[in-house]
Amino acid sequence: MRARDGLGLVGGAGVAAMLAAAFVRLPAVGGASHPYRDLVLPAGLGSAMPNLVSAVNFDLRALDTLGEETIVAAAVVGVLALLQPSDRPPSPHGRVLPVIRFTGYLLLPVALVLGLDVIAHGHLTPGGGFQGGVVLATGWHLLYLAGSRTALARLRPLGRLEQVEAAATGLYVVTGLCGLVVSGTFLTNVLPRGAFGSLVSSGTVPVLSVLVGVEVAAGTVVLLSRFLDQDREEATS
Repeated sequence: MRARDGLGLVGGAGVAAMLAAAFVRLPAVGGASHPYRDLVLPAGLGSAMPNLVSAVNFDLRALDTLGEETIVAAAVVGVLALLQPSDRPPSPHGRVLPVIRFTGYLLLPVALVLGLDVIAHGHLTPGGGFQGGVVLATGWHLLYLAGSRTALARLRPLGRLEQVEAAATGLYVVTGLCGLVVSGTFLTNVLPRGAFGSLVSSGTVPVLSVLVGVEVAAGTVVLLSRFLDQDREEATS
C-alpha cells in the first residue's frame, strides 16, 4: 500500500468516526428537542432578521459562507484556465421558433428584476445572494435562448465581470476585517440592526448578501460564456 493510500484511509476513517459520533447524538425525530432552532431563533430575532436562513448564512456562520464564495471564485479561475476563449465572432443564430424568441424577450426583464429583488431582500424574505445571483445570471442568458447571441455578446463585458467578481470577494473579506477591528472578531455583525422587517436593517447581513449576489452573478455569467464558447467551437468545427 502506498503512503498516500494509507493517509487517505486514515483521513476517511477519521471523518467516518466524527460523522458517527454526530449521528448518535442527533435529537430523536419528532421530539421536542431542537438545539439548533433554539440557538438560531433568538440570534435571528436579535439581529432584526425575519429570514433565519440568512441569519445563519451571513451572521452565525458568515465565515463558512466566505469559504463557499471562495469555492465559486476558484471554480471560475479553473474554468478560465482550462477553457480558452473563442476567437471567432458570434455566429448568426440558427432557426429559433417565434414562440421561444417571444418568451425569451418577455421573461428577460422579469428574471432580471426578480434576481435583483431576491438579492436586495435576502435578509427579509426567502432567498439571498446565492439564489439571486444565479437567477440574475441565467436570466441574462435568456438572450441566448431567444437567438440574440450578438446582443448577448455586447451586453456581457466578460473582462469587467471577472474584475467585479474578484472585487466582490475581496470586499467580503474587507467587511470581515471591519468586524475584526471594531469588535476583535472576524466577520462580526457590527452595523446597527435597525427595525425588524425594514429594508435597511440586520447590520452587515444585507451587505454580505449583496456582495455574494454580485460575485455569484458575475462568476456564473463568466462560466456560462466559456461553456457556450466551447459549444460554438464544436458546432463550427
